Amino acid sequence: MSRRASVIVSLLVGLIAFALDRGQKFYQVASACISPDHPCPAGAFQPWSQNGWTGGELVRVTDFFDYVLIWNTGISYGLLDSLPVAALGVIMVIAIVALGIWWFRTDAPLVRAGLAMCIGGAVSNALDRLLYGAVADFFHFHLGERSFYIFNIADAAITLGVCLLILDVLGVGRRKAVAAS
Repeated sequence: MSRRASVIVSLLVGLIAFALDRGQKFYQVASACISPDHPCPAGAFQPWSQNGWTGGELVRVTDFFDYVLIWNTGISYGLLDSLPVAALGVIMVIAIVALGIWWFRTDAPLVRAGLAMCIGGAVSNALDRLLYGAVADFFHFHLGERSFYIFNIADAAITLGVCLLILDVLGVGRRKAVAAS
């Protein structure tokens, strides 16, 4: 794949990851989150929403999966949730810029696609922090009372992007060197 094609494909992949996450949140989160008196995170803003969820809603889908709205005030798994939103924002901006530099410098299509997915997901989650003061998570896998993870489409894109980076480390998608005889 040419460099130009890999740039275009990766930009589309990152844009799709971002758009799917934003679309799902636009559809699900309440416009009432604009009000600081509402139970949504402080400073939340959403111009319009179809379903009007504000947090804590739950739809049981299977015995091991629920569709919910949980506000994550930390980073992954709620880590660093005691930090102010601005500090988390700075951490996210640094991470996005570092990933962007790596994306710009690489010539490996698999790496570029993986980084684009990570960047698309990270930018959408960063936008949540800016709009809501927290990240909206929806998909909850559990086994009885054991909760495994609550995540959103952006988190899934980041995870898939990291999997692509791991595949690159394992040599998938690379041309094999021809041995000299």
